[in-house]
Amino acid sequence: MRVPLKRFWVVVKPFKLPAVLEALEGFRVGGLLVSECRGYGRQKGHLELYEGSEYQITFLPKARIEFLASAFEADAIVEAVRSAAATGRIGDGKIFLSDVRRCEGWEGA
Repeated sequence: MRVPLKRFWVVVKPFKLPAVLEALEGFRVGGLLVSECRGYGRQKGHLELYEGSEYQITFLPKARIEFLASAFEADAIVEAVRSAAATGRIGDGKIFLSDVRRCEGWEGA
C-alpha cells in the first residue's frame, strides 16, 4: 500500500532556516532540497538608507526548502514550520503544498 504524499515548498527568512530544519527532524522527511533565493510578498521590498540616499530594495533574500512527506503528517508539519519560522513581523514566509501523484527515483547511470 502506498502512502499518499504531499510536496512542500517552504520560503522563509534565511536566519530562520536552522530552526525550520530542526523542526522537521521530528517528521519522516526522507530528504530535502535547500536553496537561496530572492523575492517579495505583499510588502514588495522596503526602503533602505545608505550614505544619505534612499534605495528601494525590491527582492529580499529568502531560503527555500522543498521536500516530500506523508499527507497524514501535513497539518503537523505546517504547524511546526510556521512556529519555527515565525518572527511576528511581515515577510515571515510562505508554505505551499501540493499532492504528489507519482514519485520515482533512480540510481546512477
